[in-house]
Amino acid sequence: MRITARELNRATLCRQLLLERAPMGVAEGVRRVVALQAQHPGSPYVALWNRLAGFDPAEADAVLGRREVVKATLMRITLHAVHGEDYRVFRQAMQQTLYASRLGFRFAASGLRPSDAEELLPGLLRFAGVPRGSAEMKGWLEERVGADRRDDAWWGLRGYAPLHHHPTGGPWAFGERPSYVAGDEGAVPGGREVPPEALRHLLLRYLAGFGPASVADMAQFAMVQRAPIRRVLAGLGDVVERLEGTDGTELFDLPGAPRPAADTPAPPRLLGMWDSVLLAYADRSRVIPPAYRRVVIRVNGDVLPTLLVDGEVAGVWRPAEGGIEATAFHELPEPVWEGLAEEAEGLYALLGGRDPRLYRRYAHWWAKLPAGRVRLLPGRG
Repeated sequence: MRITARELNRATLCRQLLLERAPMGVAEGVRRVVALQAQHPGSPYVALWNRLAGFDPAEADAVLGRREVVKATLMRITLHAVHGEDYRVFRQAMQQTLYASRLGFRFAASGLRPSDAEELLPGLLRFAGVPRGSAEMKGWLEERVGADRRDDAWWGLRGYAPLHHHPTGGPWAFGERPSYVAGDEGAVPGGREVPPEALRHLLLRYLAGFGPASVADMAQFAMVQRAPIRRVLAGLGDVVERLEGTDGTELFDLPGAPRPAADTPAPPRLLGMWDSVLLAYADRSRVIPPAYRRVVIRVNGDVLPTLLVDGEVAGVWRPAEGGIEATAFHELPEPVWEGLAEEAEGLYALLGGRDPRLYRRYAHWWAKLPAGRVRLLPGRG
């Protein structure tokens, strides 16, 4: 079966709850969309506001505090918020990637070996049975590896060990100084091997939230090698459906998963920085027009907050005095601006209750944007 680029776009928006805000709670919303990139603490809140009807940020605070949703280093070796019931198997699926990236060159440069990490892990996790700040964790390591190795050891272990970020307060539950607590992981991870059932679970969850997708897309989402992904897919049989993209690329999906018609209306949205829908594919053209990719995804990996118009990136936004400043990269019809203005009212209210200057440290990128159509979309009150 062949699927068009427009149908791919609508499938993505539907599964990511961007065609219509869903009437569900925060924990279930996170489960539905699989994972929210969380390297900026405010971005999961903006992502949930875009996706959930009647989103209450206090509910997000609560589920993070109870660890119904957890924040940890996972896919693409970066911070994600995932449902607590997904964390363990997602972490298992990422074992080879985290082992190679966090126990590799920098860890070895200090004279430490992966076997040293595995020897340290049980004690480190016992120490982190209660929340600990970075200074405490480094102090624990210094007693065991020495002051000269402490920082490199902590750099590796904070990403490799099954540690959750513990809420520390602040407008978005997590402040600038992280606190860590051991995850309820069961067996301490070791070696490079990934349990096939763990990778299978991750790939099926990914297809549910982001499909249809290619092998390259799945590899990009998790930063997992393609060969094991192909092996898992080959063993799935009719658990997955095979489709053909417009360029002939083989795509995979779950049978019966929603794939709305190409002409399904897509309302405007104001996506936060690093929104997962912009990063979950090798071929990002299903959401980001190729001409705009380098504009919104900067050379250092920063992904700017974007205007989503008819399902595609059409510009960027940032908070401003009295509202949201929107920069469109091409002409937009007046009804689209009206829809963006309605969204801006709700976003401005969310930010006003938490942090009206969200993303201020990234303001320097606006000096490097191409010329655009700029409007101040007024906030409420």
